[in-house]
Amino acid sequence: MKTKAYAVQNETAPLAPWTFDRRDVGPHDVQFDILFCGVCHSDLHQIKNDWFPGIFPMVPGHEIVGRVVKVGDHVKKFKVGDLAGTGCMVDSCQVCENCKRDLEQYCLEGSTQTYNSYERNGKTPTYGGYSNTIVVREEFVLHISDKLDLAATAPLLCAGITTYSPLKHWKVGKGHKLAVVGLGGLGHMGVKFGVAFGAEVTVLSTSPKKEADAKALGAHHFVVTSDPAQIKAARATFDYILDTVSAPHDMNMYLSLLKTDGVHICVGAPPEPAQVSAFSLLAGRKSLAGSGIGGIKETQEMLDFCAANNIVSDIEIIDIKDIHTAYDRMVKGDVQYRFVIDMATL
Repeated sequence: MKTKAYAVQNETAPLAPWTFDRRDVGPHDVQFDILFCGVCHSDLHQIKNDWFPGIFPMVPGHEIVGRVVKVGDHVKKFKVGDLAGTGCMVDSCQVCENCKRDLEQYCLEGSTQTYNSYERNGKTPTYGGYSNTIVVREEFVLHISDKLDLAATAPLLCAGITTYSPLKHWKVGKGHKLAVVGLGGLGHMGVKFGVAFGAEVTVLSTSPKKEADAKALGAHHFVVTSDPAQIKAARATFDYILDTVSAPHDMNMYLSLLKTDGVHICVGAPPEPAQVSAFSLLAGRKSLAGSGIGGIKETQEMLDFCAANNIVSDIEIIDIKDIHTAYDRMVKGDVQYRFVIDMATL
């Protein structure tokens, strides 16, 4: 089917209108028209080939929400008119050990990403949410509650689950001291979930001006990481650090802030490898860990938790034609805290 989108033709080209053919709805597929799509920092990384060679033309976008317009004959969980969403992946092998454990994000054969990836046939590129409609197999479509603001729900499909999943995995909650590094699209969701889970939350930021915002989001404390005195006072303080920063930064300094047996969890993805001293880990039996998104079951759990607790992202809605201005502002940290594209402007 003919689909309107914004795409880049190569890593140096700007995003511009483009039309392509989506597959027709098969017996196990759900088609939903896209109403809003969040803007993730990874969109910019991928169109610029910062992480790995891209598949062009590329249609970014993996924080996708909309309304179902067609379902396949064998679809049981969705009907026309339902609100629906899709996050960072649209398929997996579904038979490997990890898929059977509801960890499709860690599919041993590789999950199929929503864009800049190939369908399971290894030939057909996937195209993301900067488009007017999408077709996804039922198992990878999520129910969206009508209790929540739909536009503000879109970033939950990436920023939300990326921070929810590690906090749940490490059972962060009451009695724990959690530090969140960075107060951006990921970080502000880490604060919201950390507080909702009952942890004592501190925001670590290079920017003193973000303290009021951190406190407004529910953070209990704020540490300016460019102030040596504040860093010294915070040493050996935290049980967990949730590191959301996608720019190069000093891991060793942050590791010094962990208690014995503390865990530093990376969810941001800087383009360059970090330099980590073994002594930063040895001194306190500390762990440096990473976490991707969540599986489909956990993502639905997160969406249901958000609906029950009235948690959404703080957003700024933009027109699709303003996407490059949004990217520029995002790089500068000039957004509170996630851009979301109104796809009616496509």
